[in-house]
Amino acid sequence: MLSITNIGLVQNELAIVWSDGGESYIPIERLRRACPCASCQGEPDATGRVVRPKVTYTSQSFFLRSYEPIGGYALLVRFEDGHATGIYPFNYLRELSERPSLEEQ
Repeated sequence: MLSITNIGLVQNELAIVWSDGGESYIPIERLRRACPCASCQGEPDATGRVVRPKVTYTSQSFFLRSYEPIGGYALLVRFEDGHATGIYPFNYLRELSERPSLEEQ
């Protein structure tokens, strides 16, 4: 099972060293825009249709306040704008680090 052996903030990126020796560098803006919580990604209504809310970002949205491990499978990330409901599974964090940047798409 994938786990984090070291984590820290390097400039504007979350730097992670994984238990398999791999390293990930995730820009904080990407981390915030890809937040997996229902407030950001939406949730199914009574008919099963996913309702996606309009997310508004502020100048503080792309600054990290803190992070903490959740149960050995995920990371809870808190941002300076007060957003703190995103629980990022380790596999999702790894996937985020491997996605091309918006400029490369």
